[in-house]
Amino acid sequence: MNGSHRLAAGLAALPLLHACGSLPTEPTDGPPERDVDVSSVPEPEPRDEPRSRHGNPDSYEVFGETYRVMESSEGYREQGHASWYGTKFHGERTSSGESYDMYALTAAHKSLPLPTYVEVTNLDNDRSLVVKVNDRGPFHEDRIIDLSYAAARRLGVYDTGTAPVEVRALAPEGQTDRRDEQPDRDASSRDEPGQGPEEEAESREEPGREEAVYLQVGAFRDADNAASLQQRLEAADDIGPVGVRKEAGVHRVRIGPLDDRGEARRLGQRIADLGLPRPAVVATP
Repeated sequence: MNGSHRLAAGLAALPLLHACGSLPTEPTDGPPERDVDVSSVPEPEPRDEPRSRHGNPDSYEVFGETYRVMESSEGYREQGHASWYGTKFHGERTSSGESYDMYALTAAHKSLPLPTYVEVTNLDNDRSLVVKVNDRGPFHEDRIIDLSYAAARRLGVYDTGTAPVEVRALAPEGQTDRRDEQPDRDASSRDEPGQGPEEEAESREEPGREEAVYLQVGAFRDADNAASLQQRLEAADDIGPVGVRKEAGVHRVRIGPLDDRGEARRLGQRIADLGLPRPAVVATP
């Protein structure tokens, strides 16, 4: 079980920044006094929500470490260890301004935008669960997400305290399908320096034309893990150019550019056949 703590004076400049970690001088965290059945708590449905007014600074510092909040959760997928937090913060305000409810399916993350909906899979038992990220933490080197008590119970993390997990960002219902059907020209044009209104109009006038896209196969804080996945992909046949892009401290393994989203879907199936998670289609290198 992960003890959690709130940073007070040291983070006065960052209102509502909730930090999950452990300090021996503070009271320990824990479960409720009586066993609570959380098996029927409904999983949150990903919704298209604006960024929270709180908890989304460009960057912030905790224990001398600077963390940068991602501009977007699109394509985010990362493996690492999960921990959980409970009674110590039950009813207190989270980084996003919501009250922390340890019986709801929520989580804390260091750099995902607030709110973000993610699917968490316990790699020890293959249990998966959708949770809403509405808090910051855990500020512990080897942990990537802090689960609420209810989420930890449902995923089997509660029994062991920590567990290896995969965290995958989810798009609101139907949004992924729309991106697959229509090229994200707005995102692509931002990545093309010097492209003006005339060029944009010209591209719209060509029927059937699609912008180049990329497949994101994984995202890791550890550069060695990203390099290992890159080498595995490069060793496979007919995968295409594989690169690693570092953004906000996360190393994103991406394949491309690909000609269109149809090719991306076909290559995505090829990668899934290798035993890897199905990659996400993104519009940036």
